[in-house]
Amino acid sequence: MSMRQPVFILSEDTKRTRGRDAQENNINAAKAVAAAVRTTLGPKGMDKMLVDTLGDVIITNDGVTILKEMDIEHPAAKMVVEVAKTQEDEVGDGTTTAVVIAGELLKQAQELLEQDVHPTIIASGLRQASHKCQEILENEIAVDVEVDDKEKLMKVGETAMTGKGAESARDTLREIVVNAITAVADETEDGYQVNVENVKVQKKVGGRAKDTQLVDGMIIDKEKVHPEMPKSVENAKIALISAPIEHKETEVDAEIQITNPDQLQQFLDEEEAMLKKLVNKIKESGANVVFCQKGIDDMAQHYLAKEGILAVRRARKSDLKKLARATGGNVVSNIDEISEEDLGQAGHIKEKRVSNENMLFIEDCKNPRSVSLLVRGGTEHVVDEVERALEDALKVVAVAVEDGKIVAGGGAPEVELAHRLREYAASVGGREQLAIEAFANALEIVPRTLAENAGLDPIDALVDLRNKHEAGEKAAGLNVFDGEVIDMWEAGVVEPLRVKTQAVDSASETAVMVLRIDDVISGGSGSGGDQPDMPGGPGGGMPGGMGGMGGMM
Repeated sequence: MSMRQPVFILSEDTKRTRGRDAQENNINAAKAVAAAVRTTLGPKGMDKMLVDTLGDVIITNDGVTILKEMDIEHPAAKMVVEVAKTQEDEVGDGTTTAVVIAGELLKQAQELLEQDVHPTIIASGLRQASHKCQEILENEIAVDVEVDDKEKLMKVGETAMTGKGAESARDTLREIVVNAITAVADETEDGYQVNVENVKVQKKVGGRAKDTQLVDGMIIDKEKVHPEMPKSVENAKIALISAPIEHKETEVDAEIQITNPDQLQQFLDEEEAMLKKLVNKIKESGANVVFCQKGIDDMAQHYLAKEGILAVRRARKSDLKKLARATGGNVVSNIDEISEEDLGQAGHIKEKRVSNENMLFIEDCKNPRSVSLLVRGGTEHVVDEVERALEDALKVVAVAVEDGKIVAGGGAPEVELAHRLREYAASVGGREQLAIEAFANALEIVPRTLAENAGLDPIDALVDLRNKHEAGEKAAGLNVFDGEVIDMWEAGVVEPLRVKTQAVDSASETAVMVLRIDDVISGGSGSGGDQPDMPGGPGGGMPGGMGGMGGMM
């Protein structure tokens, strides 16, 4: 009997993991990522200190920031990081919630795999559960909110900032956030559209978080180009210019031969006259303030100062666009064609000193479609964390204004969804029923984690929550400060609907994707595809010696 030769289709240094091993490895990696951020969830969540290879330090409990800074190698773990990034892009908050739910879904699925339930059946059940969750959230849990209901919107902003670096000043900040978003909201046929980019966030170290202020206009981190220019301008007429205020270079390489001093003087006079003409054009338009994206020649600065015009050079393109929205002006690319209609208007412009640096405040704009926040804080780390909290709050308030729907927080929607899914599972039958029940169990990780992070007994808290929801109290959530189960609407713990729908959706999609992988083929050494010897999967390789986070399971 002849021996059969084995057929090799992959190169020798290719690593391959198949079947249950591949699933276990991927699930453990994803669970380790969820475990890394789980302790940051909720108002009582802890912070992480991230140290990169250069020694720069970030202290935060913002899920997406932590995961972006971690140097994650494992491909399945990277898929879970994508959940956080998507949540950040779509909603701006709830990143930790989304990752924790994804990790718990995979943990529950792992238990079903051990009972020999096929991955495709689990995936089918998880998808059904996810669809049902979206239905229940939109039709039965969410409540409408109007753009002029500032009280509710402030609650949304406050909830987003709770537990973050800005919490000490949240009463001041929540009002600033709502006023900023309602100022830049554009009304459309279908409701409102909000581009958070139209709120400029400017950081300056110094003062306290409470000193953060909203400017109904713009703050430009620049100073006037010439000392003789006015420090403040009342009733400002603003020219926004994207072209340089300098003498034009010839388009072709030209050589000018000067044979005597008179010709040189004539050439210089000509240049000077050209600059004077440009400045006269600006003056004739009625402008008394100029923001220029490019350079301003020294001689042009002198003429502008002589005319009493305040000028700024090298302004960012994005700042010019925001100034145009804030002041109602147009960005002009050709100075020869500037007219009075192109000018923006502001009540006054003032150069103020903030933390030993001069900044320009463009205020009292008639109808500011773009506004600025000046963020303050005692140290650089504090300012950075306040900025992160403010950006989250701005995004969630914007989402609440756009969608017009909000839900209670404090774990209330998750417990209600779990309760309703268990009822739904009984009607489905078959093996999918097990996966739907697993989804319900996974959602309860949110209130359980909130309780754990607050030092409360998670089992007692969960039992209390379940009892209230079974009695029909849809908004019953956990008050982490005293351990009581209370009505979250009355407590003012409110989140936009999209935070929950997006978290459930992306967590379930990622869990299904990881479950359906039964073969990991990684080309050559050095790829992070197959690392069974590492604790929890993606442990090593994190900056600042934070390795082995998989061991935090």
